Amino acid sequence: MYESYSHGWMFDGMGGMLFGGLWMVLVWLVPLLMIIALLKYLLGRPSGKGGPESGAEQKTPLDILKQAYARGEIGRDEYLRKRQDLLDKQGGYSSLFRELI
Repeated sequence: MYESYSHGWMFDGMGGMLFGGLWMVLVWLVPLLMIIALLKYLLGRPSGKGGPESGAEQKTPLDILKQAYARGEIGRDEYLRKRQDLLDKQGGYSSLFRELI
């Protein structure tokens, strides 16, 4: 009269309990990993200050030359010669003045 009630897939002996534990681990592990990935993404991004991608902090060759001269790494004659070369390559004012004279 009374038969054993079995779904065939749910709580069918210990196998159902094993997969229930696996699902419990996945339910906790997946959101935890997503939170860690989000924090790593947000904290690992450059802030735009001094990073290689910030366009405002890009130094021109002339700026680098001026800094080297200011630090005393090169002399006045070398500075003037290199500055002239850079301005000639960039089509700077010195080449325009040369054409007018």
